[in-house]
Amino acid sequence: MAQLCQRPDRITSQIKLLAKPVATTNSKELSDFLEVAGLNSYDPATITRIYAGHPQRLLRRLWQTLVPIALLLLGVLSDKFTGRLKNTAIARQRAKQASNLLADLGPAFIKAGQALSTRPDIVPPLLLEELARLQDQLPAFPSDLARACIEEDLGAPVDQLFGSLEPEPISAASLGQVYRGTLKDGRAVAVKVQRPGLREQITLDLYIVRNIAGWLKSNIGLIRSDLVALIDELGKRVFEEMDYFNEATNAENFARLHAHNKRIAVPAIYRELTSRRVLTMEWMEGIKLTRLEAVHAMGVDPEELVEIGVNCSLQQLLEHGFFHADPHPGNLLALADGRLAYLDFGMMSEVSRESRTGLIRAVVHLVNKNFDALSKDFVSLGFLAKEVNLAPIVPAFEQVFSEALEKGVSRMDFKAVTDDLSGVMYKFPFQVPPYYALIIRSLITLEGIALSVDRDFKILGAAYPYFARRLLEDADPDLRQSLKEMLFDGEVFKWSRLENLILSAAKQQQLDLDNLLDQTLDFLFSAKAGLLRQQLVNAAVDQLDGAGWRLLQSVGRRLPARLRPPGLQSASSSNSKLLLSLGPIRELVAILSKLPGFEPQLLTKRLPRLLNEPSLRQMGVDLAKGLAERSVVRLVRDVLIDPSLQVQINAAA
Repeated sequence: MAQLCQRPDRITSQIKLLAKPVATTNSKELSDFLEVAGLNSYDPATITRIYAGHPQRLLRRLWQTLVPIALLLLGVLSDKFTGRLKNTAIARQRAKQASNLLADLGPAFIKAGQALSTRPDIVPPLLLEELARLQDQLPAFPSDLARACIEEDLGAPVDQLFGSLEPEPISAASLGQVYRGTLKDGRAVAVKVQRPGLREQITLDLYIVRNIAGWLKSNIGLIRSDLVALIDELGKRVFEEMDYFNEATNAENFARLHAHNKRIAVPAIYRELTSRRVLTMEWMEGIKLTRLEAVHAMGVDPEELVEIGVNCSLQQLLEHGFFHADPHPGNLLALADGRLAYLDFGMMSEVSRESRTGLIRAVVHLVNKNFDALSKDFVSLGFLAKEVNLAPIVPAFEQVFSEALEKGVSRMDFKAVTDDLSGVMYKFPFQVPPYYALIIRSLITLEGIALSVDRDFKILGAAYPYFARRLLEDADPDLRQSLKEMLFDGEVFKWSRLENLILSAAKQQQLDLDNLLDQTLDFLFSAKAGLLRQQLVNAAVDQLDGAGWRLLQSVGRRLPARLRPPGLQSASSSNSKLLLSLGPIRELVAILSKLPGFEPQLLTKRLPRLLNEPSLRQMGVDLAKGLAERSVVRLVRDVLIDPSLQVQINAAA
């Protein structure tokens, strides 16, 4: 046994043999005893009661799962005690073996592995990499069982329900397989059929894994995350994914939210031919986005579709809060008419408005390199408990992000930064919220697809224009505060940041220039922009004072010498180089003029609104006060006092 444990390659075949699920071979298995028991949603208490009455099912599955898992753990422990695990090659081999074992154990373990692949707070980085490669492809089950399932659920023979249904599936995954067919009127459809007995197998595996997680939580103090809660979250999502009524509703909601975007396609759902285990939808004739030559041959630009996909994903995450959590290459198709088709809506997730705003705020702090505020964002987003000491985490963030930020946000390597951040999360007491785990999985998958199209693609570079547009256009009070943090360095307004933000936002095809100008004015006259307004007033006072002084000098030169005041006796002045330029206003106009489609009329037509702004009237009062004060100073210092005397006074001072 010791030799067996030290050689990972020797136990692979034994693990596969022990872990192989019992195959479904007859139609009796179509009637899932769990569904008969009324278990249509994940409920741990009900599952416990059900299996208390069916110990033989539990014992059989325990033999299939716990024995190979125990063999693997014995091997890992042996490597750890002998020091072999310090060898990166052996550690990677063990990680790969664990990933393969999960794939062999069946759908529930595959889903658990995929969930763990986004949990750097639980899983060490090396295993994280291997789990990220875990696929949910399984061999197809017999088509006669699929047809029997369709007939049982929809209550009629297949020939009466469909015009045709191909005899073999076009794809098979862990939860079901898809057939191509036609309706009676000839419209092409895709028919997804669930694996017979799937609900029972997944529920039994979740029950076993949940009990293992409970034991680990109670007995292994090193594991800080709530593994039981993780399994419960996984169970909830898998049950939702197994309910094709739920997937149909997701697809319809997704289509409604993106109906305005003519470049996004979503298959229509045929409710009359849909049940919990059968889903009938419109057939989308397209090509995987990663098949570049085929997409080009169709006359479609794959880079343009990638941009559409990135913008759509960001809109899902940060506007709608309802996003596709599994955008792998098979679920994104390029259509001949130039649209991007989304498929498979079984795995969707939601992000609250507070979390969406928090994510944008975190990006602002990241761009500004405000790592202290960024650490507090991780608390508000639920990654860190309020009582956690942030002092050691701030320098860790600085180490992870500083080098990447030197290249600029547009060149930041998202995958590399995420990998580095995973190490920080594993080291410190982070707990990754479920929504964030799915977001990271979604974005990394999307970046992987984009990299197959453009090797230089950077997801953050593509995303930043969207963040910029949201900051400039969104009236949300929290985002208004984030905009202020972005534009000010202490009490100094940074015009370069505003220029970068506006020009980045202009890269968005959906940029609403009118709305952008209105939001800019909203910000200018908001309570939070008092410092900026004061800067504008001070600049106006400086420039108008300078213009008045030059005018007075010009008049003085025309007066007879005997009538000139002492300060105007000289023909020139040290102030003669002042220019009437109103620097801040000139900066703002210069930035706006760089926007595509900008015309001066866009500003002039807003004059009526400007004149009605109370803050503008207050700026006028402040301007008058400032000019009055400057006039008194000018009169005494520059007009009535002889310049030579002024020099002496300055020297004495």
